[in-house]
Amino acid sequence: MDTSEILKRVRQIEIKTRGLSNNIFAGEYHSAFKGRGMAFSEVREYQYGDDIRDIDWNVTARFNRPFVKVFEEERELTVMLVIDVSGSLSFGTVSQTKREMVAEIAATLAFSAIQNNDKIGVIFFSDRIEKFIPPKKGRKHILRIIRELLDFTPQSKSTDIGQAIEYLTQAIKRRCTAFLLSDFIDRKDYRTALTVANRKHEVVAIQVFDRRMADLPDVGLMKVCDAETGHEQYIDTSSRKVRKAHHDWWKNRQNLLQDTFTKSNVDSVSIRTDQDYVSSLMTLFAKRN
Repeated sequence: MDTSEILKRVRQIEIKTRGLSNNIFAGEYHSAFKGRGMAFSEVREYQYGDDIRDIDWNVTARFNRPFVKVFEEERELTVMLVIDVSGSLSFGTVSQTKREMVAEIAATLAFSAIQNNDKIGVIFFSDRIEKFIPPKKGRKHILRIIRELLDFTPQSKSTDIGQAIEYLTQAIKRRCTAFLLSDFIDRKDYRTALTVANRKHEVVAIQVFDRRMADLPDVGLMKVCDAETGHEQYIDTSSRKVRKAHHDWWKNRQNLLQDTFTKSNVDSVSIRTDQDYVSSLMTLFAKRN
């Protein structure tokens, strides 16, 4: 895409996702991802039932009657978008590629976050950390993120989810909410890294996949290419046995992926590129309330 096309696409995504954030996600996001810290608000006189541990002894001594400190939840969060930019995300057989849908979902989450007065940061990864954008606030910052998502060219086409999660754990010192967006096509085991990261932060996994990953079409001999390794081969999709074997492989893979999320205590959702991601995100948010 040239510069004018990128700017046009950024504007289209902003209009669509900002509208979703304003009209649909605002309340759900706010209640699903609450601030976890407690900030001092004020001092008031002790009332029956107050916790004596909250008594402010300095003020109490000054006025010769008991006063307590009042705390309220800190609403501001740091939100990190940990985004897979490996070769497999460029695949798409319907109206958009996985990468394009990831860009829309990321933008929707980002606009929801700034409505909540949260900071947004991004980690782009392949089998290395491709780019780190520190957390900041503001519309300009989000538009930069969307532009990078559409135009960023990674150095590598391979995937290493574990390395990205470890980087998140080390780079972000304070607790954050991290959305991990990927198709999760990775041969390496990252369960331990995910478990450790979710103890320090609040990790949410969002899988984006194409329907042809689950079911092959019956179109005869088909040439397929691995977008990450470049390996090519022909498969006979007219064979019911071949199509069933592929479907069974996908089903087993999804079961293993869900098992990883469950054992890591990570909330997750799977979204197909030809389906509406709005309802899937709404279900995810509702599950957390």
